[in-house]
Amino acid sequence: ERRHARNQTQRLLALLDSFYEAAQATMKEHDRLSHARERMMRKLAGRRSSSRLPELVELVVSRPVVSAAMIVKELGTTPQGAIGLANQLELREVTGRGRFRAWGML
Repeated sequence: ERRHARNQTQRLLALLDSFYEAAQATMKEHDRLSHARERMMRKLAGRRSSSRLPELVELVVSRPVVSAAMIVKELGTTPQGAIGLANQLELREVTGRGRFRAWGML
């Protein structure tokens, strides 16, 4: 393993390689989030200007998992309204529960 090499140059190269790999992974994740955001925003075409769905899209993109309580707190909706908004965006339900559900992006 180059990280534990005696030669300082080898250790430096290992560090730079790990930086490169981390940057590549971050760029892939950024692209995935950007495409998911664009896909969700296309679903909003033709909605009322007062719709809370654009705000929910931004909330979902900014956090990996959102719960109904988080949606209620951030958007000022009712708990049932939060569930309805999540269903309209076709978010993936990640808890597998009927109560205290949470959603994430596809």
